[in-house]
Amino acid sequence: MIVSPLAPASYPELKPIAGVRLATGEAGIRYKNRTDLLLVELCEGTTVAGVFTRSLTASAPVLACREALKGGGARALVVNSGNSNAFTGSVGVASVERIMAMAAKEIGCKTGEVFTASTGVIGERLPDDKITASLGDLKDKLSDTSWEAAAKAIMTTDTYPKMATRSLTLGGKTVTINGIAKGSGMIAPDMATMLGFVFTDAAIGASALQSMLAQANETTFNSITVDGDTSTSDTLILFATGQAGNPTLAAPDAAFKKALHEVLHELALHMVKDGEGAEKLVTINISGADSTKAAHRIGMSIANSPLVKTALAAGDANWGRIVMAVGKAGEKADRDKLTIKIGGVVVAKNGEADPDYKEAQIDAHMKARDIKIDVDVGVGNAFATVYTCDLTHRYIDINGSYRS
Repeated sequence: MIVSPLAPASYPELKPIAGVRLATGEAGIRYKNRTDLLLVELCEGTTVAGVFTRSLTASAPVLACREALKGGGARALVVNSGNSNAFTGSVGVASVERIMAMAAKEIGCKTGEVFTASTGVIGERLPDDKITASLGDLKDKLSDTSWEAAAKAIMTTDTYPKMATRSLTLGGKTVTINGIAKGSGMIAPDMATMLGFVFTDAAIGASALQSMLAQANETTFNSITVDGDTSTSDTLILFATGQAGNPTLAAPDAAFKKALHEVLHELALHMVKDGEGAEKLVTINISGADSTKAAHRIGMSIANSPLVKTALAAGDANWGRIVMAVGKAGEKADRDKLTIKIGGVVVAKNGEADPDYKEAQIDAHMKARDIKIDVDVGVGNAFATVYTCDLTHRYIDINGSYRS
């Protein structure tokens, strides 16, 4: 596997979180000689929050998690890679029920306290017997230090594991937030990401936890795109064990919100950097929009344009494609006030090319790993930032052979 050129030089060290133990194994669901199964045990009293795909073809695990979330508590998480258990009908539902029942038996909890997620090929039956047969061994291997192994076990076409961590003080107590995620292709999250799991030892009520997660998600995972395709399996879950000893938060807390946002933002950017075939991270800032929603939609129109993304891959400063993408977004934009900057250089303003602009000014920027595009649409004061990557031929190579 070719590791993304945007991969980090090193991975963060995720410290143990009281109340969380993890184990991984090789169940042989699709891959050979690599881990593909993760079991997480959570202590009693753990609260949970989650956001999930709005896809109308959501997978069986997503449906089960939505239902389990109503209870507000969690004791276990089971995740497999290689098969998404999506578009598998009643057979897929039955697979999830068997996995949850076995996990509940091994952990010693209620079935409704088990969360599960699957990622991989759509439309193939999940060999859940391989999962249920492995859970006993994983239970015996549980450890509070297996974070990198956990991040690797949930990978599919990812080229590197995605992890992030932050610490803060709440009520005089040190609190830790650890997050792992996976995602490389089929990335245009709509409520969540491909798969993301975040854990904290903070004591936080389920309602406050849900509010903070949903808010942070909007400007992180819901603001990235690799290829414009929303997965059937998008799942982002946050677990709070309450073991840090801080007074329980019954309402959103500014310090925790900031740290949580940083963790999610870091994980989201890793997904873009590891986009299938990606060689460039692209930051798109939209300003002067009629509303935040409009700014976000215009940004995503640019970020999802194959013409824009292929130009970026080639290092071609064809800013006319950006103009096109703004116009097709369906949001208010004043053509004669439109301003476009690439790498901080004004390339177009007042409805035409900037007369002082010379393409040589941004040649070096267009060849760099990090590309910045700023667009002011001239109709208001709202803004938004979205992130994407370039579109290279390797994306075709990866997806053309995905099932082989």
